[in-house]
Amino acid sequence: MRLTTYTDYALRTLMYLAGNRDRLVTIQDIADVHGIAKNHLTKVVHQLGILGFVETVRGRNGGLKLGKEPAQINIGAVVRSTEPDFFMAECFDKSRNECILSPSCGLKGVLRNATAAYLEVLDDATLENLVRKNSARSAGAGALKPVRLHAPVRTPLRTPVKKPK
Repeated sequence: MRLTTYTDYALRTLMYLAGNRDRLVTIQDIADVHGIAKNHLTKVVHQLGILGFVETVRGRNGGLKLGKEPAQINIGAVVRSTEPDFFMAECFDKSRNECILSPSCGLKGVLRNATAAYLEVLDDATLENLVRKNSARSAGAGALKPVRLHAPVRTPLRTPVKKPK
């Protein structure tokens, strides 16, 4: 199972906001820390706002903050809200299933059970659990610190290769 980039950005945003509860955070702040595109992150934050996970404060000194307490934000609910589907294989999508093995294949049931177990683990986690673990690792018993989950992706400059004449 692999999460989409969209869900990854949603989780990073929520964790960053949870780690910075003492101030309003801008989308640019989050984009800079994680090295991700502000335009894409804006779409993610917009959906998180619609879902009630994030609250936006407009105006000159505006920004973002959590819309709920970290203990009330269930990671399974976030993932279900941001993932387009959980089709582990072609046979999960009835409209596109062309697999000739589907009528007698046992793989679909195994994959369905694996997906259910995966989501069950996520359902047992809250945002508070995630930031508490990070806080304990990075700051001892101190305040939550901003989280950098991944290094920014930097594309190396490529020099054109000259073809021999």
